[in-house]
Amino acid sequence: MKQYIIDAHSHLWLKQDTTWNGQVIHSMKNGRSLFLGEEVQMVPPFIIDGRNTAEVFLSNMDYAQVSAAIVVQEFIDGLQNKYLADVISKYPDRFFVFGMANYLEDGFYEEACSLIQQGFKGIAIPGHRLLGRPLNSEEMMKMFHLMEEKGVILSITLADGDQQVAELREVIESCPQLKIAIGHLGMANPPVTPPWENESWRQQIMLARHDNVMIESGGITWLYNSEFYPFPSAVRAICEAASLVGMEKLMWGSDYPRTITAITYKMSYDFITKSKELTDHEKVLFLGENARRFYGLDHLIDLPYIKNMSE
Repeated sequence: MKQYIIDAHSHLWLKQDTTWNGQVIHSMKNGRSLFLGEEVQMVPPFIIDGRNTAEVFLSNMDYAQVSAAIVVQEFIDGLQNKYLADVISKYPDRFFVFGMANYLEDGFYEEACSLIQQGFKGIAIPGHRLLGRPLNSEEMMKMFHLMEEKGVILSITLADGDQQVAELREVIESCPQLKIAIGHLGMANPPVTPPWENESWRQQIMLARHDNVMIESGGITWLYNSEFYPFPSAVRAICEAASLVGMEKLMWGSDYPRTITAITYKMSYDFITKSKELTDHEKVLFLGENARRFYGLDHLIDLPYIKNMSE
C-alpha cells in the first residue's frame, strides 16, 4: 500500500480578530497574539504578519511530504469561512475545508444551510466550547439531519472525558449516515489519570465503534508537549485507542500552526514513523490511508524528498 501522508486536523486564517468569553484575541507581529489577556507565541516567529495562510502551509506541507490537509475551525480564531472558501477554490486537491457557524447564537441552522450552498463539504463544531449548549438540541439535530442528507461531514471536538459523549451518541444513532470525525484523540491527556487508565476517555474513543465515526489526533504533540519529542506517551495513547476501535478508525492530525511553535511540522508526525510500537501497515493507515478513504481524497500528489543543506 502506497504511503500518502494526510494531515487530518489543521487551521488557517488571515488574521485573528475576535473575542472569547469577553476577552480579546488579536494577531500581533512576529507570530504573537494577544490571547485572553496574555501575549503568547501563537504561531512560529517567521510568520511576522500574523497571516496563517494556505501558501505558507503548503510550503511546510511540500517540505514534509504531506500530500493534503484537512482544515477545521475554532472559535478562538474567529470565523474564517470567507477566506477558506477562497482556499478550497484555489487548492482543491490539497485541502478539504470545513465551514463553521456561530453556534453561540440561535439561528445557526440558516448559516449552516448557506455554508452548504456555498460548497463546503464539511462543517466544524468546537463542541468543547459549547458546554451548556447541548449538541443534541433541536436546532443542532435539524442541522445534523441536513448534513446527513447532503453528505456533509462533521468535525467535532468534545470536552475532556465523557462530558458530551451521551449527547453525541444520540446524534450518531439518529444520523447513522452522517460521517463524523472526533478531534484531539478525545483530549487524551487528562490532568490526573493517563488516558489508558481513564474510563471516561475510553467512552469517548469508543464512539468510533460506530461505522460512521472516526477519531483524529490533532494536537497530540501539544497534549504531550511537556514530555516532548518523541512523545512516547502520545504513541501509547494512540495504541490504546487502536486497541479499543482498531487502527483503521484513527487518523493523524498536527493542529498546525500552533503546534509548530515548539517543533517542526515534520516532527509532528515523524515520531510515528520512527516508533517501534506500530507496524508499518498501521503507520500507513494512521498517517494517511484512513483519512484518504474517509474524506474521499482521490487526487493526492506525490512529493519528492528534498535533501537538507545541513545533511
